[in-house]
Amino acid sequence: MSAISLMEEHMVVHVLAVWDDEAKVFVATSDDVPGLVTEAESLDELKRKLTILIPELMELNGAGEEDFRSVPYELTARSREVACVH
Repeated sequence: MSAISLMEEHMVVHVLAVWDDEAKVFVATSDDVPGLVTEAESLDELKRKLTILIPELMELNGAGEEDFRSVPYELTARSREVACVH
């Protein structure tokens, strides 16, 4: 789905963040926003970055004359952990 059709349908941008255990960062991407790839050591830091990057990329991707100062997004985070009984 393109940025243009996202805004026309008033949908929420879906962002997936996956923990990279080797780099010790969350890596975030989105099929809804071409070019969106960023990383951060915490989810709070990642959310701060996304708040800036998503509107900028929507505008750069030529999503029309929309006002991209406020773009709703949903962040889903994945991290694989091991739970142990002590």
